[in-house]
Amino acid sequence: MSAVSPSSALVLFSGGQDSTTCLYWAKQRFERVEAIGFDYGQKHRVELEQAQRIADLAKVRFTVFDIRGTLSGSALTEHYKDVSAQHDKNAALPASFVPARNALFLTLAAGHAYNLGIQDLVGGMCQTDYSGYPDCRRVFVDAMQTAMSLATAVDLRFHTPLMYLTKAETWRLAKELGAFEVVRDLTHTDYNGDHTTYNEWGYGKLDNPASELRAKGYFEAKANGWI
Repeated sequence: MSAVSPSSALVLFSGGQDSTTCLYWAKQRFERVEAIGFDYGQKHRVELEQAQRIADLAKVRFTVFDIRGTLSGSALTEHYKDVSAQHDKNAALPASFVPARNALFLTLAAGHAYNLGIQDLVGGMCQTDYSGYPDCRRVFVDAMQTAMSLATAVDLRFHTPLMYLTKAETWRLAKELGAFEVVRDLTHTDYNGDHTTYNEWGYGKLDNPASELRAKGYFEAKANGWI
């Protein structure tokens, strides 16, 4: 194991609005920042291409784990399913819910952080303005922090700077971090993978919940004079 660095962080990074905001949040707080992403066969895999562009711009090393075939049961992994529908196993959840996705991501990230000598992990989970995913709640993140600390015998800290922010407030935070243009113009959110249609709020089409939430938050932030 590498020597533990108290001024290093590993960001769970998808190339989306939230994780990019978290990347720049981490860059203001830690001397060394690394990023980890996951190719799990997602319908909007273009997000990883954007993630690499953003990581290069931010001068952050970005490592992608190929875990295709490990996650299923979602409109993001079964591409023929409608991402705007209800989940076929639980009508209270959206079809885009990927069972145990964040549990797997945090487990792999904790192992990667261990090998890098990093104790601080940063993720864009949010339970205020989101799609109702149970693995985005702070109670879940706390449970994983405890479990992964026990699993590695390292005092891990899982930071979730967006946990209690609305999407409009996340836009404001990006502006405060000096990352507004990067978030608007380079990040990818659209669940259907459209990265050709450019709008005032960035790339995507308003035919899926992720783009709708992004656009709604943008215009709320604009109306409030935050961006």
